[in-house]
Amino acid sequence: MISFLSRRLAYMVVTLLLVSVVSFAIIQSAPGDYAEIVAAKRAATGTVITQADIEQVRVELGLDQPWHQQYWRWFSRAVQGDFGYSWAWRRPVGEVIAERMPLTLAIAFSTLFFMYAVSIPIGIYSAVRRYSFGDHLASLIGYLGLAIPNFLLALVLMYLGQQYLDQSVGGLFSPEYFNAPWSWGRVKDLLAHLVIPVLVLGLAGTAYLIRSMRAAMLDELDKMYVLAARASGLSPMQLLIRYPVRMALNPIAATLGWRLTYVISGAPIVGFVLALPDTGPLFLDALLNQDMYLAGALIFLYCLLTIIGTFVSDLLLVLLDPRIRLE
Repeated sequence: MISFLSRRLAYMVVTLLLVSVVSFAIIQSAPGDYAEIVAAKRAATGTVITQADIEQVRVELGLDQPWHQQYWRWFSRAVQGDFGYSWAWRRPVGEVIAERMPLTLAIAFSTLFFMYAVSIPIGIYSAVRRYSFGDHLASLIGYLGLAIPNFLLALVLMYLGQQYLDQSVGGLFSPEYFNAPWSWGRVKDLLAHLVIPVLVLGLAGTAYLIRSMRAAMLDELDKMYVLAARASGLSPMQLLIRYPVRMALNPIAATLGWRLTYVISGAPIVGFVLALPDTGPLFLDALLNQDMYLAGALIFLYCLLTIIGTFVSDLLLVLLDPRIRLE
């Protein structure tokens, strides 16, 4: 077990290093840079901008250096906790991300909890009661969840929340709690506003997991070891939990890292539509403004969360399946 964890941690470090290089190179490969965006903003105000002025901005920001030198300067500081300076926000990148990362993690982990808490019981029920009304209803909801775009579902739920539930549209807080200090009332207000983002981000993933759990359970229920366990006199609930459910959870646990990636990748557009104060709109704004240190730091953190999710998946598989542990 110790050697397994050591290998996985080593792979995580190497993967993060490669991701940081590739992401930085991709951001740099986009046409133009932040100096041109600054020049365009100044020109929009009527200021005369020459090519020499643009080059001067590049020198001030260090954009005149080759990309590998810029990367090494950023990476050598990032390993010490300094992710650079955000030109668009005129603040250190760490401060900008720290303000929004807690809410991002709250949305992501709430969505993951919703997806697994709903999909696993429904998937088990659909497999045990296959072709029943409940099974067909779960299939119908699953197909709708996969078919409806996230941004469209967000708009519909915002309308319903405003029209029938008298809830403020967009954001994670009501106006009276937006800048208020943390209290029990503000926590309850946050939980109430988390419902719509969690439903929007988690519906399609929940539908996919329901189908996956149902298929895995149907495959396990017809195997000989289940028939032998049933013949030994185990109750139906003990039989389900001890054998087929445990084996059917393997593919579900293996996709935890992918599910986390799916939630994070869908967050920018949903966050923009719902006006969420998380890192989604921040990341989109950084890409549009070519604020490369902010964008690079966010990609690095997103990949770190994905790799941690994959690592947790590996641990769950080891705990669930003795065959993997014995290997």
